[in-house]
Amino acid sequence: MTQLVWLRSDLRVADNPALCAAMGAGPTLALFLVTPGQWRAHDEAPAKVDFRLRTLAALAGDLAALGVPLLVRILDTWAEVPATLAALCRERQVRAVQVNDEYGADERRRDQAVDAALADEGVAFQRHLDQTFFPPGSVLTRGGGYFQVFGQFRKVCRQRLHSALPACLATPEAQAPLPLAGETPPIALPGFEVSPAIQALWPAGEGVARERLRSFVEEDLGDYHLHRDLPARAGTSGLSAYLAVGALSPRQCLHGALSANQGEFDSGRPGAVTWIDELLWREFYRHVLAGYPRVSMHRAFRRETEALPWRQAPDELLAWQRGLTGFPLIDAAMRQLLATGWMHNRLRMVAAMFLSKNLLIDWREGERFFMAHLIDGDLASNNGGWQWSASTGTDSVPYFRLFNPLSQSRRFDPQGRFIRQWLPELAGCRDIHQPSVEDRRIAGYPPPLVDLGESRARALAAFRDLPRPG
Repeated sequence: MTQLVWLRSDLRVADNPALCAAMGAGPTLALFLVTPGQWRAHDEAPAKVDFRLRTLAALAGDLAALGVPLLVRILDTWAEVPATLAALCRERQVRAVQVNDEYGADERRRDQAVDAALADEGVAFQRHLDQTFFPPGSVLTRGGGYFQVFGQFRKVCRQRLHSALPACLATPEAQAPLPLAGETPPIALPGFEVSPAIQALWPAGEGVARERLRSFVEEDLGDYHLHRDLPARAGTSGLSAYLAVGALSPRQCLHGALSANQGEFDSGRPGAVTWIDELLWREFYRHVLAGYPRVSMHRAFRRETEALPWRQAPDELLAWQRGLTGFPLIDAAMRQLLATGWMHNRLRMVAAMFLSKNLLIDWREGERFFMAHLIDGDLASNNGGWQWSASTGTDSVPYFRLFNPLSQSRRFDPQGRFIRQWLPELAGCRDIHQPSVEDRRIAGYPPPLVDLGESRARALAAFRDLPRPG
């Protein structure tokens, strides 16, 4: 019975539940759908699309080694997917389509439409758990609802992981050759071009992803808790882009951390425990995405915050986007994003809080801009992070807490090494965190966009005036 594994955000052969299920059930074909119109509608960054295509090219070779031909179809949007899959199943006499589940509202609507179209053809549509350790909807409060506070969610997840650790699936054995040649995926798409410099920073493929995981676990995991907040150091895992396209699974990451920590989740090496918490934050935001579909449709989780009087300040928004706010740490972070397709996680929070609170500009403007530039753009994590920073989301920071970009700069980049890297014009300033008027003039660097005290007061007043939830 011919099987079709429809690859989406799971571009690997190891620990791939849908691929394993397909190859265990019969002769298997693989399919990837290139949908540039849909990617544009979802604000996906050229860097991410390019990285996805390069990862797909590497995967084509890995699949060929397993005897699995890769088919590629270029559509515009997901509206064309049900008919395309139904026709392909008729053409190739496919009896089951295997997929790894996705949880955004558009993704779920797409899969429902595909399921219905395939049912009309007598083709099974089988979903598998992949992006999370536990199926969304299976980790619930005592009242039967989705968790809204991370600490409570983490506690339950740790308990369940202790008793039922999800296994990593081995790469399937190669199947007998099929009388069908694999197709070559496109290496580039118009409108999604990126610089060779970004490509060099992010080599693609499952092999690279697994080697980076090994290197991080063996060399950097032990000090992760000490270095992860320091943007001038390579103290983070550097794996987020590989997780975003599925070149690496969260289970592989978890097992890597546990192997370095004697199997402990909440004791042992602090670096390992801290990183496991980051994996659980990623899990948490996916459960939120599934449980509260409105957050993937540009809606605030906390409904009362939809009434916030966001400012229409296009010039200030543009200054933030270009790294010209006059606050060196924020501007260095934004320039890092523009140049590399990536931003240090702590700086994502600082930049997001500055936009949504100090500038009182709608967090959705920032969410969209990040997605349009991040090589690791991920709907659940990006939305969760922005709503956390803007105090509109689950387990969000209290509205009266604002990261001060000057104190954050002095605390996490005390020598100004990160700022000097991305704002070299400030290298000669006596106080690189808060340059004087004269130093700004010499460097050609703009004055601060806002007064921090006044903008903080404005944000607090806006939140205080919100109607209380009933």
